[in-house]
Amino acid sequence: MAEMRAAVAHHSALSSASASRLSLCRSSFVLAGRVFSPPSSSHLLRFWKSCFSSASMAAQAARSPHAVSPPPPPLNKFKVALCQLAVTADKAQNIVHARETIESAADKGAKLIVLPEVWNSPYSNDSFPVYAEDLSAGADGSPSTQMLSEVAKRRSVTIVGGSIPERSMGCLYNTCCIYGSDGELKAKHRKLHLFDIDIPGKMTFKESKTLTAGESLTVVDTDVGRIGIGICYDIRFQELAMLYAAQGAHLICYPGAFNLTTGPLHWELLTRARAADNQLFVLTCSPARDMNSSYKAWGHSTVADPFGEILATTGHEEAVVYADIDYSVIAEKRSFIPLEKQRRGDLYCLVDVSRKD
Repeated sequence: MAEMRAAVAHHSALSSASASRLSLCRSSFVLAGRVFSPPSSSHLLRFWKSCFSSASMAAQAARSPHAVSPPPPPLNKFKVALCQLAVTADKAQNIVHARETIESAADKGAKLIVLPEVWNSPYSNDSFPVYAEDLSAGADGSPSTQMLSEVAKRRSVTIVGGSIPERSMGCLYNTCCIYGSDGELKAKHRKLHLFDIDIPGKMTFKESKTLTAGESLTVVDTDVGRIGIGICYDIRFQELAMLYAAQGAHLICYPGAFNLTTGPLHWELLTRARAADNQLFVLTCSPARDMNSSYKAWGHSTVADPFGEILATTGHEEAVVYADIDYSVIAEKRSFIPLEKQRRGDLYCLVDVSRKD
């Protein structure tokens, strides 16, 4: 029904904008001795209906398969908490500290709690193999995810568990686990784009020295809506966010650990861009900065709304960022700037390989 109303509004706008041109067609004119009569009203109506129909079809064709609308969420309004944790070399202490922070956020009313990238381990290629956990081995093999499952169920909250180093089938991954309010694992996202950069004299890092890239997109339905997941460097690839939007995500969570070179340049820019481009909420959660660490995180965990406006953020120190999410804002902002109805499928197309197959 909403699409029909938008279509009518769009058709009315076309008709209004073209009124002056149509009025010229209502008078007969003579050319080369012949009298030409104007087209009838019914002919004009059919012409403009044809133009509108073509535009609608082109917009749909810009997504293959077609985009789906976000499903009605279980909650339209809720509080989110981004836990910008200080990470140490003591895994057991990191787990205890993360649990305490999650419980405190739940006590303050947060229904969705997000942890940062690699929160149970120092961020380094040397540390990843040492701190890696086997997620299939239960509590003994993965104390970090066991804690997330327990506290999610105990406090009835949805947890996007940042990321931890994962060991599986002889490979290491940078992996985010999402737990529902029942404590069950709802999805697992392995970082798709590995952080391999070289900015001479400023920042060089090669995750691919130790880590393996994931193979799957991650969109998960939870008690707080449909969530797309990316990890840190994944945010730079706008196609991923576009696919999540086309799959009906209400928000995208990016646990990340930008550094002191790329952070000031791109952290907020990319957070706002992914939100504004796709007209949904974007949450980015970083570890706190440790100037004694070999890798110094930028911090500045941030929540952006579907217009790309910052709802909440913080500095580089340890903190919990709270924000109120209202999903009705998605439809409102999309009605203001109807990008999804204006795409040029006659010129370009985004193909969702995961759905097309």
